[in-house]
This record gives sequence, C-alpha cells and structure tokens, in this order.
Amino acid sequence: MLKLALGTVQFGVNYGVSNQTGATPAEEARAIVELARQNGIDILDTAPAYGESEAVLGKVLPPDFGRVITKTPSFQGDAITNRDACTLKDAFSASLGKLERESIYGILVHGAADLLKPGAEYLLGAMEDLRNEGRVKKIGVSVYNGEQIDRILERFAIDLIQLPLNVLDQRLIAGGQLANLKQNGVEIHARSAFLQGLLLMKPDSWPAYFAPYYPHLRRFHGMATDLALTPLQAALGFVQSVPEVDYVVCGVNTLAQWRELVAASDARVDIRQFNIVRCDDPNLVDPSQWRLAA
Repeated sequence: MLKLALGTVQFGVNYGVSNQTGATPAEEARAIVELARQNGIDILDTAPAYGESEAVLGKVLPPDFGRVITKTPSFQGDAITNRDACTLKDAFSASLGKLERESIYGILVHGAADLLKPGAEYLLGAMEDLRNEGRVKKIGVSVYNGEQIDRILERFAIDLIQLPLNVLDQRLIAGGQLANLKQNGVEIHARSAFLQGLLLMKPDSWPAYFAPYYPHLRRFHGMATDLALTPLQAALGFVQSVPEVDYVVCGVNTLAQWRELVAASDARVDIRQFNIVRCDDPNLVDPSQWRLAA
C-alpha cells in the first residue's frame, strides 16, 4: 500500500530550505496532481495559510478525485470564544469555495496551541458541526511536539492528526505518542520526512547554521550509502516503515521531484537501524527554531 500523500504548500508559496524555484506554476501543479491520480495517491494537504494553494487545487483537481485536507486560520486571543468558532466555520466555507467542493475529507486546527487555550471546545464543537453536516469527514489538529499531543488527547477525541517525523526527529516514537494515538484510533499523517529538504541536500550546500549538526547529517547519508539507498529512499523509507503512520505528506516544487518521490515510495527499511542518527535538539529538528541567513 502506498502511504504517500501530496502536500501542496508549494502550490501557493515559496517554501522550504532547499527550494530554489519558488511557488509551483498552476500547469505544473496540474501535472503533479495527474501523476498522483495515476498512481492511486489521493490524499492532498492544503491550508488557507498556503497562499493560493487552495485556489490552485480548486482549478487543477478533477471533481471526482482527491481526499482534501485543509486547516483552520490562527486565532490570536488568549482564549477561544464563540466568535472564533463562527470565524472557523466562515473560513471553512471560504476554503470549500476556493477548492470548488461541497465537502472534503478533513479539517485540522492549524495551530495546536489554539486547541490548548481556554474555550478550545468552541473550536472542536464547530468542527464537529461541520462533520455532522457532512461537509467534512474527519476532524483533528496539526501538532509540533509530544506535549501538545498528550494534552490534546486528554481533552478531546479527534479523528486525524498531522505531526513531524523523520530519521532525525524520532521524538514521537521514543515518547510513545505514536502508539498512543493509534490506540485511540487516530489517523496519523506524518510531515517533514525530509526536514524541509535538508536531508536531501548535498553536503556542500548545507547552510552554515547547521554546522553543529553536520555529524548527524553525514551519518544519515553514510547509512543510506551503506544500505544501497539514495537519501530520498532512506528518508522516505524510514517514515513509511513506521507502523503507526498512515500517510506521509510530501510537498514538491516540480513534476520531476514528484516523479522521484513516487518512484521511491516503495522503499522500506528497518527503522531500528536509524536510532544512531536520532537527534532531539529542537534547533535542528524544529524548523520554526531555525535562524537561517536571509
């Protein structure tokens, strides 16, 4: 079974530490979607925060194809109110309009912190309303760390979660969160399999910021070589081989990159072999902590 899902942030914005080409043109996006369809890959991830991504998907997606997942806007207050719940529903309706759909597969609270604020039950209630109305099938949240997962599961029942996972960032395996989510029947979508492309970059192009972590990166590339795998196959194979993971969300800038991903999507590895490259330092594994030169 293919676990690959198509992330579409690049359809709307210039994204990723390794991105040299900018946002993906609409016709290139159409070709990427068509290749996904031909290979039975039908999960597509987007968000209002991804620039024109939703609108591009609305234009290029065949009407009878694709399980689309979008996200909520961010909520700035210290507490969630009923007005925020109304904003969520209005934003969701706007997303459906851009996507040119009457219903989609999933909606995620984009900022996990919003689901931890006082009054967060208003947000979950609004999403439950959308699910009960048949406008969305699954509701959930996008998270960044294990603490958020633990606290959210204590408060709410969710259907779907998106979380970071890669050969360097194994925190949610070691912390037991993946196993706990699966025990609770949550569908798990892993993102950041390539750490914004860092894992696939050649050593001579690694930004200087990562100098303290070059040994981790070199060790990963060395392991891939020892296993007769490309860095792409090793990185993707690792996440796909985690048994709790249902789908791996991967974004691409070009059709050529997507072809490479699809070709590598049958890669599987023994994840235990990669324990030696694990790193728990958020300054490496959490891109929000990166301080790259402009």
